[in-house]
Amino acid sequence: MNIKSLTHFSLFIFLLACNSNAKKQTDISNNYFELQDTGIQTGGIKMIDIETPKGKYKVWTKRIGNNPKIKVLLLNGGPGCTHEYFECFESFFPKEGIEFIYYDQLASGNSDNPNDTSFYSLPRYVEELEQVRIALKLNKQNFYLLGHSWGGVLAMQYALKYQENIKGLIISNMMANCLKYGQYANDVLSKQMNPEILDSIRVMEKKGDFKNSRYMPILEKYFYSQHICRLPQYPEPVKRSFNKINNSLYTIMQGPSEFGIAGKLTNWDVSKELKNINVSALVIGAKYDTMDPEYMKWMSTQMPNAQFLLCPNGSHMCMYDDQAVYFKGLIEFLKKENLY
Repeated sequence: MNIKSLTHFSLFIFLLACNSNAKKQTDISNNYFELQDTGIQTGGIKMIDIETPKGKYKVWTKRIGNNPKIKVLLLNGGPGCTHEYFECFESFFPKEGIEFIYYDQLASGNSDNPNDTSFYSLPRYVEELEQVRIALKLNKQNFYLLGHSWGGVLAMQYALKYQENIKGLIISNMMANCLKYGQYANDVLSKQMNPEILDSIRVMEKKGDFKNSRYMPILEKYFYSQHICRLPQYPEPVKRSFNKINNSLYTIMQGPSEFGIAGKLTNWDVSKELKNINVSALVIGAKYDTMDPEYMKWMSTQMPNAQFLLCPNGSHMCMYDDQAVYFKGLIEFLKKENLY
């Protein structure tokens, strides 16, 4: 075969592949909003029965779209926040044909709240998540788990026990060692604050005066605005989610604020176990995050099949304040093994 013939043949193969991928993309797009259940339609909402040591409860989920290869279950942060701050995903995933599922964890959002602090346990939330996966029929062929902040803790812990059920893992804005998270807040971020402001915060914290009317406003002005979300105002879905937070769950697990950690998760550390997570993984960090971006980059080197995405203009909520970088990298990760 001469060079000219070889060139024509290569071009033919390339065009054939493009046409095939275009057809698959069209098929996915045509089927994306097809009804998946018979009977009364609820907009993709499904209440799932959860077995617990203290009886059955229901948790709320909502599916958007249909893609048999990519189903992303979203785990929100807090703990105790709601799915609502993930609503920005609706501006990016549907046009890419990516199916995603909102999920309010037990005692949060639209799910049942037993009003019992004994439910606030990481191992129990792992088992709850597994029951949700089974009910939604997610499996190794399609199941991507995205955990943001506390959701990242839950996602890592789940993957260490049930990774045989996962196709891919996304750890967004969370470190694998909460002691290191606390150290980063104390040793790095606190030193970026005005010393007088920091002293006033420390005095209130030392006294345990977290309900002081000055405590949260000071943190919001001098810490949250720099490291939680750097936009002039919180986007409406973020406000709505934060306003609905279960403060009891949040305080017991995380502590009184995002300025370090002081709750039940303080000593949580799976850094030495990351090497056991073999599924395809993406770690997302941000330059101005409450979490150390260098540590999160290191995390990506500890898992055999992981990569790192840095949002250079973002903070803890970089799906909003560095949105273009966040979603470009996330979508590329989700689609790289799922060429349509």
